[in-house]
Amino acid sequence: MTRTGTAAGAAAVVLDGERLQLLDVVRVYACGITPYDVTHLGHAATFVWIDALGRMLRFAGVEPVVCRNVTDVDDVLDAAARRAGTAYDEFAAIQQFQFDRDMAALGVRSPEHEPRAHRYVAQVIRLASGLLDAGAAYRREGSVYFRGHGVAGRAGLDRAEALRLSGEYGGRPDDPAKDDPLDVAVWQASEPGHPAWDSPWGPGRPGWHAECAAMAMSVFGPAVDVHAGGLDLRFPHHAYHAAMAEAFTGVHPYARAWFHAGVVTIGGAKMAKSAGNLVLLDDLLAKHQAGAVRLMILDRPWGQSWDYRPELLEVAATRLDTLYQAAARNVPSDPAAVDALRRLLAEDLNVTAALDLAVEAGGAAARILATVLGLS
Repeated sequence: MTRTGTAAGAAAVVLDGERLQLLDVVRVYACGITPYDVTHLGHAATFVWIDALGRMLRFAGVEPVVCRNVTDVDDVLDAAARRAGTAYDEFAAIQQFQFDRDMAALGVRSPEHEPRAHRYVAQVIRLASGLLDAGAAYRREGSVYFRGHGVAGRAGLDRAEALRLSGEYGGRPDDPAKDDPLDVAVWQASEPGHPAWDSPWGPGRPGWHAECAAMAMSVFGPAVDVHAGGLDLRFPHHAYHAAMAEAFTGVHPYARAWFHAGVVTIGGAKMAKSAGNLVLLDDLLAKHQAGAVRLMILDRPWGQSWDYRPELLEVAATRLDTLYQAAARNVPSDPAAVDALRRLLAEDLNVTAALDLAVEAGGAAARILATVLGLS
């Protein structure tokens, strides 16, 4: 986890030491899916890690309250719905059902809050109005643009890299209506082939980053304890989400800590539909235990990107078997081992070290860890 962009220990950033005892609840905003396609291993890895973070918090005596959004107003989703010959919201609902089924199969708990973007259009309009009033946005040709010139620097990126990522993630840096290519739409003027809603600036739809900012603030208010999601969305999506929220509320920092789960790659290339290198979760679960798939994801540093190879599942299955055998050992309960597990998980979600310790201690320690990690 990182604190406003600076590397630091994982859960320790929020929960370290005596401060842990002062907290009853941790607000976790989990950047959710755009429901336009089937679940692949890259998706699963992010949400398994977020689930593991929540389970660790409970193990530490703190209750996580998780808000995981659904971005069902999105250009990519609109295109997929058109190809399927159905309305965007019907298409999104079907894909969301399949995603929820996949998460349940992996033991990922349902979030306490699950806002859907199409129900938060009024909140995006309010966000756009507030940003205009604050001078952080301007209106042009029926759109409202957020002034984003300082966002890349805060994220530690130079302008060239920020422009490249903006283009890759649909930020339209070549939009001639913008004052700066790194400005982004809070409200996008109506275009053919996309849903539209009325607004003070004319018909249109919410911008991607604005949707998340509006949903998160509607649920949690001006700030969150942990903002969680995939490492690949650190910029532009998460960076603009936070910048909009801070400009709207004046509260800094928006997130006390960031939890960016590592990206899954194939041969060094990020797993993505556009790359044609997807490993579908359904295919994995048809041949392997859900616990083995889950442990393959978790038995590594949480922020580290990693390359999927089929043999990793065999390694994970063996590792899981070893944990189960250790849990079955009839050994005296060892409170010191359980305390050590709690420290390892609270300090940096160090699953690998915790697993080694639980296997060595056996008995109650192994059973507790299996439960905490969602492997039992």
